[in-house]
Amino acid sequence: MPTRDSSSALAARGAFATTHWSLVLAAGRDTSPEARAAMETLCRAYWYPLYAYVRRRGHSSEDAQDLAQEFFHRLLACDWVARADKTRGRFRTFLLSGLQNFLANEWRKANRLKRGGGTATIALDALEAEERYRVEPADVASADKLFERRWALTLLDRVLARLQAEEAAAGANKRFEALRGVLLGEPSEEGYAALARRFGVTESTVKSWVHRLRARYRELLREEVGQTVGNAEETQDELQHLMRVLSS
Repeated sequence: MPTRDSSSALAARGAFATTHWSLVLAAGRDTSPEARAAMETLCRAYWYPLYAYVRRRGHSSEDAQDLAQEFFHRLLACDWVARADKTRGRFRTFLLSGLQNFLANEWRKANRLKRGGGTATIALDALEAEERYRVEPADVASADKLFERRWALTLLDRVLARLQAEEAAAGANKRFEALRGVLLGEPSEEGYAALARRFGVTESTVKSWVHRLRARYRELLREEVGQTVGNAEETQDELQHLMRVLSS
């Protein structure tokens, strides 16, 4: 994952092609080790929305794990990436389309690899996945809607984790934990006052901290979305789409 400084430098040079999904798309059939590593990074980051999709399609937790593992195995071992439409290069769209085709055809074949069959691809935490799936809202009726919502929430979780890691590296983890609840919502004046008393600073200082964290959160959000689209122009469209998903 690019650092803050390296991402800014790349953006200044217009080097968007160094992001994960655009790197994979650029490699095409001659997939480089760097492109394969980028694909594996994306798969590890966004495997749970696929697991939830398979579960919502009616498969058991064990079958969902089997199917997710086999899908990733074929994704990494075959030339599916070469078939991706570079003019519609969202990783989210590519993954869901591929999984839908896989579920309709490939998994029924007799030579489907079984769980534990000796091919290690993407390490999935089946217990964590099933615990998360049990609390999915029942009113997200379709598998497609659940996939979209889980994708968006997974992306936001990754952004928050990156921001927390930055704050922890700067020695401000306790402050971040106190402020994370107000990152996406405006606290009352009483809330600012309580935080100011807790840290022995003025309310204006607390407001400055919140403003800085929100600005950095937005930067990281754009970076994270940029890792999953094929070119810079698609970033804003993808952001707007994901915000619509979360508000629906």
